[in-house]
Amino acid sequence: MDTLDNTDWDVLIVGTGLQQSLLAIALSRSDKKILHIDENDYYGGAEAAFSLQEADGWARRMNEAPDTAAFSNVIITKPEAADDSSKPALSSSRAYSLALSPQLIYARSSLLQHLVSSRVYRQLDFLAVGSWWVYAPGIGNETSASEGGAQLGRLLKVPNGREDVFQDHDLDFKAKRALMKFLRFIGDYEEQLEVWEEHRQTPFPTFLSQQFKVPTALQGPLLALTLSPSPSGQTTTEYALPRIARHLRSIGIFGAGFGAVIPKWGGLAELSQVACRAGAVGGGVYILGKGLSSEAAEITESGTKLRLKDGEVVTAKWIVGGSSSTTPEDACCKSISIVSSSLGPLFPPIAEGAPTPAAAVVVFPSGSLSLNSQTEELPPVQIFVHSSDTGECPAGQSVLYASTSSSGEKGFELLGKAVNTLLATVDISPSPNLLWSLQYQQRPTSGTDLIPAEPNGHLLRFPPASLDLAFDDSMFVHVKEVWEKVVGNDGGEFLVFQDREAYDDNEE
Repeated sequence: MDTLDNTDWDVLIVGTGLQQSLLAIALSRSDKKILHIDENDYYGGAEAAFSLQEADGWARRMNEAPDTAAFSNVIITKPEAADDSSKPALSSSRAYSLALSPQLIYARSSLLQHLVSSRVYRQLDFLAVGSWWVYAPGIGNETSASEGGAQLGRLLKVPNGREDVFQDHDLDFKAKRALMKFLRFIGDYEEQLEVWEEHRQTPFPTFLSQQFKVPTALQGPLLALTLSPSPSGQTTTEYALPRIARHLRSIGIFGAGFGAVIPKWGGLAELSQVACRAGAVGGGVYILGKGLSSEAAEITESGTKLRLKDGEVVTAKWIVGGSSSTTPEDACCKSISIVSSSLGPLFPPIAEGAPTPAAAVVVFPSGSLSLNSQTEELPPVQIFVHSSDTGECPAGQSVLYASTSSSGEKGFELLGKAVNTLLATVDISPSPNLLWSLQYQQRPTSGTDLIPAEPNGHLLRFPPASLDLAFDDSMFVHVKEVWEKVVGNDGGEFLVFQDREAYDDNEE
């Protein structure tokens, strides 16, 4: 198509973030005339993945953006390259695919069910998330120069279920009995309201101590499974129980010993691209680097007329875009670090016959790290460790995705301490080094392109996406609501399609 000027569309989708891309799949069999644009020159929006060169360009653009932008305080650090050619070094820019918003996808997530029912799953590869680790401070036997000579702690492997609890020789009989009692409860906690309903707002560690006599040392691993961004005293029982249940109930669905997966080649960005390709196969028109101007919309008999930044004018019956949080309290700090080691000890075999894990989760509980300038209990830091099997870095290296709910300088300082402590704690030789790092502050967003106000109810905005570190299934509630408005009663079943062409079993 040479020009979009003066063209009419049934649906204009603005942005290629995950919600917009999933809508594109849902509409791909609807016979609607769809235009899908993005002001960026890449797919994925806040879920994008970048090479090193792309990350440089993105950082410059974000630092020129207004203070209210979804991303801010972006800094890339590149340690001086070693003169010794035998020392580890960065590879070429395209050897990396670094995700801005990595998330775990639990085996019971409706996302995976919809990818199967829509037949999109064949274009995606998923990898197992292996061990979970919790940092226990001050109980190691070594000191670290990077930590000012402080005694290092150690990483404790989180039990994966009852069998792991029984085989853990560090637990005494009383602790095992308390933990087993809780695990039996969590299996059907919804049916035992008498145990926990009056404790909904009770801090979860208090609930564990009072109701199940779980010792303090075992509360950290259970809190780790919640992926809570809040300090332990602010993580409520009501928040923790469904998340721990989700974790435990997902184990074994796709294979022994693990319950979560990640997409290969750049996380959710890969999913967005595959979703957009599915929309294109269905006849949608995709154009990157094409954004909306700030001019007011004009209501016509054909729909809503909008002007693009390049001056072209399009008319659409439905316009779907995103929105961003403007609340400073919603911001969190994140970092992406490329490391000169595969960090093999963090990826032990999951179970006999299980796939090789490509990701591990390391949690620094609230209070396990301290900063010289802070006296209050700091929130936890979660680090996703991705191996080269993800396709995000070359062999012999790994990528650390760190996140904390602290914002500003305190948040970045906390992330740096967590990353350095992790690298100093892993027992591997030679010692791993940081080769490259990116830090940024993020607010929830589902799209940053400006959508003008429009009075007749045909302009729809997705709410800001959750910054939860596990995929939030409620996203499909919003996508389905928009889909139903656009297709009316003739849309069939949501995201349930037949194959466009025949596949035999050997191609699966």
